[in-house]
Amino acid sequence: MIAAGVDVGGARKGFHAVLLEGRSVVDQLNTSDAETLASWCLRAERIAIDAPCGWALPGERSRLCERQLLAAGIHCFATPTREVALASTSNFYGWMLQGESLYQALQQQGLAIARDAHALQGRCCFESFPHGITIALSPQIEVRAALKLEQRSALLERFGVSLSGLSSIDWIDAAVCALAAQLLSEPCTLQIYGESEGGLLVLPAASA
Repeated sequence: MIAAGVDVGGARKGFHAVLLEGRSVVDQLNTSDAETLASWCLRAERIAIDAPCGWALPGERSRLCERQLLAAGIHCFATPTREVALASTSNFYGWMLQGESLYQALQQQGLAIARDAHALQGRCCFESFPHGITIALSPQIEVRAALKLEQRSALLERFGVSLSGLSSIDWIDAAVCALAAQLLSEPCTLQIYGESEGGLLVLPAASA
């Protein structure tokens, strides 16, 4: 199976995307154009994206999936309502809006956002994130954001993914997401956080 992983940055940095076939990196793309990336992703059966697939509900400061992750000891950014993101005078939420544009472009190409566990078994895109993936797949170590390059690189190598061509943390993160998407085709336990309206966040855990 071919799987894709996407690291989402702001408009200037753009998207970094990696295609995995089995454990081999078969293509990489850096672009700021969501429609270009969505077309490129059509080769993949599943696409894991490091960006929110929904917004906080009215009156809330974060999504259910994020509150559940924090309760489980997994730190993540809080996603506000779309109105708050658009009204912000900083550029912080720009990457979330870039992610929104990618999800919309993928849906226009016929790739639905997974809204339940059953949908994850078919062709789809879904939200994940490298820090959580590393924690889920590395229960034997203390995962620390300060060591993200070393620990995420080691994770890829442990699963047989070559680091050749993955020359920055953006490429590493995209490859970690692609690995998560690839694992959905193998025996694994899924950790699903959130609900359909605010969006699901999916982490894989390798089978014992």
